[in-house]
Amino acid sequence: MAKESTTIDIGEPSTVTKSTNHDVVDEKKKSFVTAAAGGGYKRGLAILDFLLRLAAIGITIGASSVMFTAEETLPFFTQFLQFQAGYDDFPTFQFFVIAIAIVASYLVLSLPFSIVTIVRPLAVAPRLILLISDTVVLTLTTAAAAAAASIVYLAHNGNANTNWLPICQQFGDFCQTTSTAVVAASISVVFFILLIVISAIALKKH
Repeated sequence: MAKESTTIDIGEPSTVTKSTNHDVVDEKKKSFVTAAAGGGYKRGLAILDFLLRLAAIGITIGASSVMFTAEETLPFFTQFLQFQAGYDDFPTFQFFVIAIAIVASYLVLSLPFSIVTIVRPLAVAPRLILLISDTVVLTLTTAAAAAAASIVYLAHNGNANTNWLPICQQFGDFCQTTSTAVVAASISVVFFILLIVISAIALKKH
């Protein structure tokens, strides 16, 4: 008696699951590589940001200190009259000293946030805080530098329409000191613009 044979067809193993797994792995690798590349250049921007802040701290402290020490007394004077010029004789220069000192203090306080952006270059919150704060402080720095520059200009050139005579021919050292402080503050304005541009680039998504 012939035995009947039963044949069971086994289909070829499906490659759909395997290919899907490979695609997921490939996507993860690509995203990891992209994140690593983005984090690399953003870390470089964060390091540059930190160095610019250190330089700006030195410049703003120097500008405020130089203006604070601006004073000159002419060698000739009478019994009742002494010719002297100091920063505290001009409210604009007093505002300059206070404002730039505040800016220097802010820069010191911003260093921890800048360090966080170096450690975590892809973090958005600290970079956004720095961007907003830098923009506000840039406004204060520009106002102080521009106001002081206008007084320095009048000290050098005077104003014939209002009969304001230039005083820098007599108070040369005083004018030189105040001019140096204004130039230093103007440089710090440029630094803040660079810091804002760096933050804007770092926040850009690719």
